[in-house]
Amino acid sequence: MIELFEHALRLHADPSRVVVRPFHLAWSGNGGNRTERIVSAVMALDAAETRAELELVLKDFEARHWQTRRVFMTRYDEIEQMLGLDGTEIGDEKRQLIGAYFCHEYSYAAAALMNPSAVPHFDQSGMPAGSQRILMSLRAVGEGHISSVAFREGIIADGNLLKLAPEPPFATATDAAGLDEETMPEGPITVYRHRDSTLSGTVIFPITAAQSKGLEDLRLVQFHHDDGSVEWLGTYTAYNGSAIQSELLRTRDFRAFDLVPMTGPAARNKGMALFPRKVGGQYMMIGRQDGENLFLLKSDTLTHWDEGQKLLTPMFPWELVQIGNCGPPIELPEGWLLLTHGVGAMRKYAIGAVLLDKTDPSKVIGRTREPILAAADQDREGYVPNVVYTCGAIRHGDTLFVPYGVADSSVAFAFIPIAALLAAMA
Repeated sequence: MIELFEHALRLHADPSRVVVRPFHLAWSGNGGNRTERIVSAVMALDAAETRAELELVLKDFEARHWQTRRVFMTRYDEIEQMLGLDGTEIGDEKRQLIGAYFCHEYSYAAAALMNPSAVPHFDQSGMPAGSQRILMSLRAVGEGHISSVAFREGIIADGNLLKLAPEPPFATATDAAGLDEETMPEGPITVYRHRDSTLSGTVIFPITAAQSKGLEDLRLVQFHHDDGSVEWLGTYTAYNGSAIQSELLRTRDFRAFDLVPMTGPAARNKGMALFPRKVGGQYMMIGRQDGENLFLLKSDTLTHWDEGQKLLTPMFPWELVQIGNCGPPIELPEGWLLLTHGVGAMRKYAIGAVLLDKTDPSKVIGRTREPILAAADQDREGYVPNVVYTCGAIRHGDTLFVPYGVADSSVAFAFIPIAALLAAMA
């Protein structure tokens, strides 16, 4: 196995990381009546009772959340619109209390934190030579085993150095303006980071019907368009509890995020990873169509993907069950470096790598015979044992920085010399 540097830092699931989210009563049936009953009960309180109830709520929650009163007021505004209330006749305290009845705390990373991807940060100002600011996405799993997307900013530097920006004490969820309370939206949607929230304190939750049970395994890539512009794109799996589909996250500023369903036969599968630029005039993806092999996909658009050509099949003992990609291909002078995962005996996951031809990625130049990362003794126990998995690494000079999930429970970090990685390929 290739000698690599494993950083001492680990990120773990944390039930104390909570956000305030809207609490929805089902509008069908008696949901509307329940909403009206709660609002009517609050409206019937006198000023002293209203103040006393609101103070109880704030005593419990104001220290745990950022701008709690503003969150309550925002939620009230949504209820006002639903019920046709006249806010000019309702005092601030009563509006805050009504809003509080339609909010709840959600621990978004209580069960697991896993499957990170890394890209260059959009802001590299002030970085000295040998350092770069990075941005990571993480799959956070909370109540009901629902996955959301969290972010973490940091810096990597020569000498296998890593420093993550501190998480703010309060996390905030992205939101979408003008949603209909009665139904979950369908199709493309745009969500927005709060103007005062840092990216490390921002969480993207499922919002459409197709995503209702999870946003899983975001594979971010810094994409360079033909016109010279840069956009951050990420493929992920939307899960509704019974069916999956691949979707595309798009952002240029990490303030607004477009969440766009992809179409075509290949989009019915998970684990799609986008090349960071067009190759031969076409967009390209690495995908998995049959749950066993890897395929090269080509398209003239970013959102429609037909079936592709078989690229890799399981070959070595550590990957005989199935193989998949571990994030977008990384461009090197020697070709496209693609991290893969393999599943072997006892459903043990390991990470390997292949090198694809730069002008014709359907040609495999080399492939690691042995895994470069596998579940070691200290990495085997967790939510799903015997798993190591990454959704995307980043090149830093002559080194590959690989954040990876451990046992679907925590996140670890490794630095791998690229030259040693290429030398290990057959």
